Amino acid sequence: MKYKRILLKLSGEALMGDQQYGIDPKRLEQYANEIKQIRDEGIEIAIVIGGGNIYRGVQAEASGIDRVQGDYMGMLATVINAMALQSAMEKAGMYTRLMSGINMEAVCEPFIRRRAVRHLEKGRVVIFGAGIGNPYFTTDSTASLRAIEVEAEVVLKGTRVNGVYTADPEKDPNAVRISELSFEEVIRKGYNIMDMTAFTLCQENNVPIIVFDMNKPGNLLRLMNGEDSVGTLISNS
Repeated sequence: MKYKRILLKLSGEALMGDQQYGIDPKRLEQYANEIKQIRDEGIEIAIVIGGGNIYRGVQAEASGIDRVQGDYMGMLATVINAMALQSAMEKAGMYTRLMSGINMEAVCEPFIRRRAVRHLEKGRVVIFGAGIGNPYFTTDSTASLRAIEVEAEVVLKGTRVNGVYTADPEKDPNAVRISELSFEEVIRKGYNIMDMTAFTLCQENNVPIIVFDMNKPGNLLRLMNGEDSVGTLISNS
């Protein structure tokens, strides 16, 4: 396997499947099975999942809700998704731990870095919910920060397209996938990979990012096997 410890970032919207909102049980099951494939290979896995299928903090101002209040609502949405994913992964036969940036002991452990690392070392899949526990930070920023804290080798950003393309592949049939990019190139060319806080954290701490299609069965395992045809690698090299 190419990596020993990874952080997988999943979007909340991806959990909707073909629905307009909420959680698609089939998509949950698919993700759990994909994750189990690489867990069975001995890879240590941490996960951050968004909450956009339920609520996004940036919607707050448009709906008349205070931005800070809206961000906390968004954090709670990520915990709902994390609990659903945890249930699906345990049903698939994995040991898991859910850790939260906001204390809610009835459903998840508080985030303690050393405890999170120990869970990973014991082979448990660790899900980080509720962002970093503070408003104005996205789940992308959470993914970057938690990856650095638990010393993950790479951030895997699961999307619905297989990497970064020269144009929008859903609109331009001539768009070509780019296999590798530097952090500087992404900034210079204005590719929208992550928000700038998340992106800079990875750049400054030398944590590579791979953007890939999580919805295609087998892609996650192929990435772990080092196949160049999957995703786009973004690094300092």
